[in-house]
Amino acid sequence: MLYRRLGNSGLKVSALSLGSWQTFGLAVDDSSTAAIMQAAYEAGINFFDGAENYGPYLAEEAMGRVFRRFGWRRDTLVISSKVSCNPELGLLRHGLSRKHLVEACDQALQRLGLDYLDLLFCHRPDPDTPLEETVRAMNELIQRGKILYWGTSEFSAADLLEMHAIAGKLGLVGPLMEQSRYSLLHRARLERELLPLFESFGMGTTIWSPLEFGLLTGKYNEGIPSDSRGARDPRWIERIRADGGLEKARALGAIARGLGVAQGPLALAWTLKNPHVSTAILGASKPEQVQENLGALDILPLLTPDVMARIDAVFPPV
Repeated sequence: MLYRRLGNSGLKVSALSLGSWQTFGLAVDDSSTAAIMQAAYEAGINFFDGAENYGPYLAEEAMGRVFRRFGWRRDTLVISSKVSCNPELGLLRHGLSRKHLVEACDQALQRLGLDYLDLLFCHRPDPDTPLEETVRAMNELIQRGKILYWGTSEFSAADLLEMHAIAGKLGLVGPLMEQSRYSLLHRARLERELLPLFESFGMGTTIWSPLEFGLLTGKYNEGIPSDSRGARDPRWIERIRADGGLEKARALGAIARGLGVAQGPLALAWTLKNPHVSTAILGASKPEQVQENLGALDILPLLTPDVMARIDAVFPPV
Protein backbone atom coordinates (compact mmCIF):
# COMPACT_ATOMS: atom_id res chain seq x y z
CA MET A 1 0.00 0.00 0.00
CA LEU A 2 1.06 3.56 -0.67
CA TYR A 3 0.56 6.09 2.12
CA ARG A 4 0.31 9.86 1.78
CA ARG A 5 0.16 12.77 4.18
CA LEU A 6 -3.29 14.28 4.54
CA GLY A 7 -2.55 17.83 3.46
CA ASN A 8 0.14 19.50 5.51
CA SER A 9 -0.64 17.40 8.59
CA GLY A 10 1.48 14.53 9.82
CA LEU A 11 -1.37 12.05 9.39
CA LYS A 12 -0.67 9.26 6.88
CA VAL A 13 -3.64 7.82 5.00
CA SER A 14 -3.67 4.97 2.52
CA ALA A 15 -3.75 6.25 -1.06
CA LEU A 16 -6.77 3.99 -1.61
CA SER A 17 -9.47 4.07 1.05
CA LEU A 18 -12.86 2.45 1.54
CA GLY A 19 -16.20 4.24 1.54
CA SER A 20 -19.65 3.11 2.62
CA TRP A 21 -22.02 5.16 0.45
CA GLN A 22 -24.85 3.14 -1.16
CA THR A 23 -23.36 -0.18 -0.04
CA PHE A 24 -23.01 -0.86 3.70
CA GLY A 25 -26.33 -1.27 5.44
CA LEU A 26 -28.18 -1.07 2.13
CA ALA A 27 -26.89 -3.08 -0.83
CA VAL A 28 -24.84 -5.59 1.18
CA ASP A 29 -25.51 -7.44 4.43
CA ASP A 30 -23.31 -7.55 7.52
CA SER A 31 -21.45 -10.65 6.38
CA SER A 32 -20.48 -9.06 3.08
CA THR A 33 -19.64 -5.77 4.78
CA ALA A 34 -17.25 -7.60 7.10
CA ALA A 35 -15.61 -9.46 4.19
CA ILE A 36 -15.14 -6.23 2.19
CA MET A 37 -13.70 -4.30 5.12
CA GLN A 38 -11.44 -7.20 6.10
CA ALA A 39 -10.07 -7.44 2.54
CA ALA A 40 -9.36 -3.71 2.60
CA TYR A 41 -7.72 -3.75 6.03
CA GLU A 42 -5.53 -6.75 5.22
CA ALA A 43 -4.39 -5.00 2.02
CA GLY A 44 -3.16 -2.03 4.05
CA ILE A 45 -6.12 0.32 3.66
CA ASN A 46 -6.34 2.30 6.88
CA PHE A 47 -8.97 4.94 6.05
CA PHE A 48 -12.66 4.05 6.31
CA ASP A 49 -15.14 6.78 5.36
CA GLY A 50 -18.66 7.14 6.73
CA ALA A 51 -21.43 9.74 6.99
CA GLU A 52 -24.65 10.14 8.94
CA ASN A 53 -26.53 10.63 5.65
CA TYR A 54 -25.44 7.23 4.27
CA GLY A 55 -28.46 5.08 4.90
CA PRO A 56 -29.21 7.41 6.66
CA TYR A 57 -27.25 6.12 9.66
CA LEU A 58 -27.30 2.51 8.42
CA ALA A 59 -23.82 2.57 6.85
CA GLU A 60 -22.11 3.75 10.02
CA GLU A 61 -24.05 1.27 12.12
CA ALA A 62 -22.87 -1.54 9.82
CA MET A 63 -19.27 -0.31 9.96
CA GLY A 64 -19.46 -0.13 13.74
CA ARG A 65 -20.53 -3.77 13.96
CA VAL A 66 -17.48 -4.74 11.89
CA PHE A 67 -15.09 -2.71 14.05
CA ARG A 68 -16.50 -4.44 17.15
CA ARG A 69 -16.32 -7.86 15.52
CA PHE A 70 -12.69 -7.69 14.47
CA GLY A 71 -11.36 -5.51 17.25
CA TRP A 72 -8.68 -3.93 15.07
CA ARG A 73 -6.26 -1.73 16.97
CA ARG A 74 -7.58 1.82 17.00
CA ASP A 75 -4.13 3.22 16.28
CA THR A 76 -4.09 1.37 12.93
CA LEU A 77 -7.27 3.06 11.68
CA VAL A 78 -8.33 6.43 10.30
CA ILE A 79 -12.11 6.74 10.59
CA SER A 80 -14.29 9.58 9.42
CA SER A 81 -17.87 10.74 9.61
CA LYS A 82 -19.70 13.56 7.86
CA VAL A 83 -22.34 15.89 9.29
CA SER A 84 -25.22 16.19 6.83
CA CYS A 85 -27.08 19.20 5.48
CA ASN A 86 -29.99 17.05 4.31
CA PRO A 87 -33.25 18.62 5.57
CA GLU A 88 -35.03 15.30 5.12
CA LEU A 89 -33.34 14.13 8.33
CA GLY A 90 -35.40 16.58 10.39
CA LEU A 91 -35.42 20.23 11.44
CA LEU A 92 -32.71 19.95 14.12
CA ARG A 93 -31.03 16.81 12.76
CA HIS A 94 -29.17 18.45 9.90
CA GLY A 95 -27.02 21.49 9.22
CA LEU A 96 -23.77 22.92 10.53
CA SER A 97 -25.00 24.69 13.66
CA ARG A 98 -23.05 24.16 16.86
CA LYS A 99 -25.98 22.14 18.22
CA HIS A 100 -26.11 19.70 15.33
CA LEU A 101 -22.34 19.39 14.94
CA VAL A 102 -21.94 18.42 18.61
CA GLU A 103 -24.91 16.05 18.60
CA ALA A 104 -24.05 14.49 15.23
CA CYS A 105 -20.49 13.83 16.35
CA ASP A 106 -21.67 12.10 19.55
CA GLN A 107 -24.20 10.04 17.60
CA ALA A 108 -21.58 8.97 15.03
CA LEU A 109 -19.28 7.84 17.84
CA GLN A 110 -22.12 5.72 19.25
CA ARG A 111 -22.90 4.15 15.86
CA LEU A 112 -19.24 3.39 15.15
CA GLY A 113 -18.40 2.30 18.69
CA LEU A 114 -15.54 4.79 19.04
CA ASP A 115 -14.18 7.25 21.58
CA TYR A 116 -13.11 9.76 18.93
CA LEU A 117 -13.16 10.37 15.18
CA ASP A 118 -9.98 10.97 13.25
CA LEU A 119 -11.78 13.12 10.66
CA LEU A 120 -15.09 14.95 10.71
CA PHE A 121 -16.42 16.60 7.54
CA CYS A 122 -19.05 19.27 6.98
CA HIS A 123 -21.11 17.37 4.39
CA ARG A 124 -22.10 20.19 1.98
CA PRO A 125 -22.51 23.89 2.88
CA ASP A 126 -25.26 25.14 5.18
CA PRO A 127 -26.54 28.56 4.03
CA ASP A 128 -28.42 29.03 7.31
CA THR A 129 -25.39 28.84 9.61
CA PRO A 130 -22.64 31.49 9.77
CA LEU A 131 -19.26 30.07 8.82
CA GLU A 132 -17.76 31.39 12.06
CA GLU A 133 -20.18 29.31 14.12
CA THR A 134 -19.12 26.19 12.23
CA VAL A 135 -15.40 26.94 12.57
CA ARG A 136 -15.77 27.56 16.32
CA ALA A 137 -17.84 24.38 16.84
CA MET A 138 -15.35 22.20 14.97
CA ASN A 139 -12.54 23.58 17.12
CA GLU A 140 -14.60 22.92 20.24
CA LEU A 141 -14.90 19.27 19.19
CA ILE A 142 -11.11 19.12 18.76
CA GLN A 143 -10.57 20.67 22.19
CA ARG A 144 -12.98 18.18 23.76
CA GLY A 145 -11.08 15.27 22.22
CA LYS A 146 -14.03 14.19 20.06
CA ILE A 147 -12.23 14.68 16.72
CA LEU A 148 -8.63 15.10 15.60
CA TYR A 149 -9.03 16.93 12.26
CA TRP A 150 -11.92 18.58 10.46
CA GLY A 151 -12.73 19.38 6.87
CA THR A 152 -15.44 19.94 4.30
CA SER A 153 -17.11 18.24 1.36
CA GLU A 154 -17.99 20.10 -1.85
CA PHE A 155 -17.50 23.58 -0.41
CA SER A 156 -16.72 26.48 -2.70
CA ALA A 157 -13.23 27.92 -2.75
CA ALA A 158 -14.70 31.22 -1.53
CA ASP A 159 -16.22 29.60 1.57
CA LEU A 160 -13.01 27.71 2.28
CA LEU A 161 -10.95 30.89 1.99
CA GLU A 162 -13.32 32.62 4.42
CA MET A 163 -13.13 29.69 6.87
CA HIS A 164 -9.35 29.86 6.85
CA ALA A 165 -9.51 33.63 7.37
CA ILE A 166 -11.86 33.20 10.33
CA ALA A 167 -9.65 30.53 11.85
CA GLY A 168 -6.57 32.68 11.40
CA LYS A 169 -8.22 35.72 12.98
CA LEU A 170 -9.43 33.75 16.00
CA GLY A 171 -6.33 31.61 16.45
CA LEU A 172 -8.25 28.44 15.60
CA VAL A 173 -7.64 25.42 13.38
CA GLY A 174 -8.96 25.75 9.84
CA PRO A 175 -10.24 22.93 7.62
CA LEU A 176 -7.48 20.45 6.76
CA MET A 177 -9.15 18.48 3.98
CA GLU A 178 -11.84 18.76 1.33
CA GLN A 179 -13.77 15.73 0.08
CA SER A 180 -14.33 16.44 -3.59
CA ARG A 181 -15.56 14.54 -6.59
CA TYR A 182 -12.64 13.98 -8.97
CA SER A 183 -12.21 11.69 -11.94
CA LEU A 184 -11.28 11.72 -15.61
CA LEU A 185 -14.80 12.95 -16.33
CA HIS A 186 -14.89 15.51 -13.51
CA ARG A 187 -11.62 17.45 -13.48
CA ALA A 188 -12.30 21.17 -13.42
CA ARG A 189 -13.08 21.83 -9.78
CA LEU A 190 -10.04 20.18 -8.23
CA GLU A 191 -7.58 21.16 -10.95
CA ARG A 192 -8.67 24.81 -11.19
CA GLU A 193 -10.89 26.09 -8.38
CA LEU A 194 -9.21 24.34 -5.43
CA LEU A 195 -5.59 24.69 -6.55
CA PRO A 196 -4.92 27.95 -4.63
CA LEU A 197 -6.13 26.28 -1.42
CA PHE A 198 -3.60 23.48 -1.82
CA GLU A 199 -0.82 25.98 -2.37
CA SER A 200 -1.79 28.55 0.28
CA PHE A 201 -3.13 26.39 3.11
CA GLY A 202 -1.80 22.90 2.42
CA MET A 203 -5.25 21.32 2.29
CA GLY A 204 -5.51 17.63 1.42
CA THR A 205 -8.25 15.86 -0.52
CA THR A 206 -10.23 12.69 0.02
CA ILE A 207 -11.65 11.96 -3.43
CA TRP A 208 -15.08 10.45 -3.98
CA SER A 209 -16.38 8.76 -7.14
CA PRO A 210 -12.98 8.36 -8.86
CA LEU A 211 -14.60 5.72 -11.11
CA GLU A 212 -17.70 7.80 -11.89
CA PHE A 213 -20.12 5.35 -10.31
CA GLY A 214 -18.62 2.46 -12.27
CA LEU A 215 -18.67 4.06 -15.72
CA LEU A 216 -14.86 4.25 -15.94
CA THR A 217 -14.45 0.56 -15.02
CA GLY A 218 -15.75 -0.39 -18.47
CA LYS A 219 -18.73 -2.28 -17.08
CA TYR A 220 -21.07 -0.40 -19.44
CA ASN A 221 -18.83 -0.54 -22.51
CA GLU A 222 -20.75 -3.41 -24.10
CA GLY A 223 -24.20 -2.83 -22.61
CA ILE A 224 -26.03 -2.60 -19.29
CA PRO A 225 -25.29 -5.54 -16.94
CA SER A 226 -28.41 -6.90 -15.26
CA ASP A 227 -26.90 -6.51 -11.78
CA SER A 228 -25.66 -2.94 -12.30
CA ARG A 229 -26.95 0.39 -11.06
CA GLY A 230 -27.79 1.20 -14.66
CA ALA A 231 -30.24 -1.69 -14.73
CA ARG A 232 -31.79 -0.67 -11.40
CA ASP A 233 -32.10 3.05 -12.17
CA PRO A 234 -33.20 4.02 -15.71
CA ARG A 235 -32.13 7.63 -15.07
CA TRP A 236 -28.58 6.37 -14.69
CA ILE A 237 -28.58 5.24 -18.34
CA GLU A 238 -29.07 8.81 -19.48
CA ARG A 239 -26.42 10.03 -17.09
CA ILE A 240 -23.71 7.68 -18.35
CA ARG A 241 -24.50 8.63 -21.93
CA ALA A 242 -24.35 12.38 -21.27
CA ASP A 243 -21.46 14.43 -22.64
CA GLY A 244 -20.04 11.45 -24.49
CA GLY A 245 -19.11 9.69 -21.25
CA LEU A 246 -19.71 6.20 -22.60
CA GLU A 247 -17.62 6.80 -25.73
CA LYS A 248 -14.80 8.21 -23.61
CA ALA A 249 -14.97 5.20 -21.29
CA ARG A 250 -14.63 2.91 -24.29
CA ALA A 251 -11.61 4.89 -25.48
CA LEU A 252 -10.04 4.51 -22.04
CA GLY A 253 -10.63 0.78 -22.37
CA ALA A 254 -8.57 0.76 -25.56
CA ILE A 255 -5.70 2.50 -23.75
CA ALA A 256 -5.94 -0.02 -20.91
CA ARG A 257 -5.77 -2.93 -23.33
CA GLY A 258 -2.70 -1.42 -24.95
CA LEU A 259 -1.02 -1.31 -21.54
CA GLY A 260 -2.22 -4.79 -20.63
CA VAL A 261 -4.07 -3.58 -17.53
CA ALA A 262 -7.64 -3.43 -16.27
CA GLN A 263 -9.59 -0.31 -17.11
CA GLY A 264 -10.89 0.54 -13.62
CA PRO A 265 -7.49 0.41 -11.92
CA LEU A 266 -6.08 2.53 -14.75
CA ALA A 267 -8.66 5.24 -14.03
CA LEU A 268 -7.80 5.05 -10.33
CA ALA A 269 -4.08 5.24 -11.02
CA TRP A 270 -4.65 8.37 -13.11
CA THR A 271 -6.46 9.94 -10.15
CA LEU A 272 -3.60 9.08 -7.78
CA LYS A 273 -1.10 10.58 -10.21
CA ASN A 274 -2.31 14.01 -9.10
CA PRO A 275 -0.06 15.03 -6.15
CA HIS A 276 -2.96 16.92 -4.52
CA VAL A 277 -4.98 13.71 -4.10
CA SER A 278 -4.36 12.40 -0.59
CA THR A 279 -6.60 9.35 -1.02
CA ALA A 280 -9.18 8.02 -3.48
CA ILE A 281 -12.24 6.46 -1.84
CA LEU A 282 -13.34 3.11 -3.24
CA GLY A 283 -16.83 1.70 -3.18
CA ALA A 284 -17.26 -2.07 -3.20
CA SER A 285 -20.09 -4.58 -2.93
CA LYS A 286 -17.75 -7.60 -2.84
CA PRO A 287 -14.17 -8.27 -1.67
CA GLU A 288 -13.04 -9.09 -5.21
CA GLN A 289 -13.66 -5.49 -6.25
CA VAL A 290 -11.30 -4.29 -3.53
CA GLN A 291 -8.61 -6.69 -4.72
CA GLU A 292 -9.01 -5.63 -8.35
CA ASN A 293 -8.81 -1.92 -7.54
CA LEU A 294 -5.58 -2.42 -5.61
CA GLY A 295 -4.02 -2.99 -9.03
CA ALA A 296 -4.01 0.79 -9.45
CA LEU A 297 -0.85 0.93 -7.33
CA ASP A 298 1.00 -1.31 -9.79
CA ILE A 299 -0.17 0.81 -12.73
CA LEU A 300 1.14 4.10 -11.36
CA PRO A 301 4.70 3.54 -12.70
CA LEU A 302 3.24 2.90 -16.16
CA LEU A 303 1.76 6.40 -16.37
CA THR A 304 4.58 7.95 -18.36
CA PRO A 305 4.19 11.39 -19.95
CA ASP A 306 3.28 9.68 -23.21
CA VAL A 307 0.51 7.63 -21.60
CA MET A 308 -0.79 10.67 -19.71
CA ALA A 309 -0.90 12.61 -22.98
CA ARG A 310 -2.93 9.84 -24.63
CA ILE A 311 -5.39 9.93 -21.73
CA ASP A 312 -5.59 13.73 -21.88
CA ALA A 313 -6.45 13.48 -25.57
CA VAL A 314 -9.60 11.57 -24.60
CA PHE A 315 -10.35 13.50 -21.40
CA PRO A 316 -9.07 17.04 -22.03
CA PRO A 317 -7.61 18.80 -18.97
CA VAL A 318 -8.89 22.13 -17.73
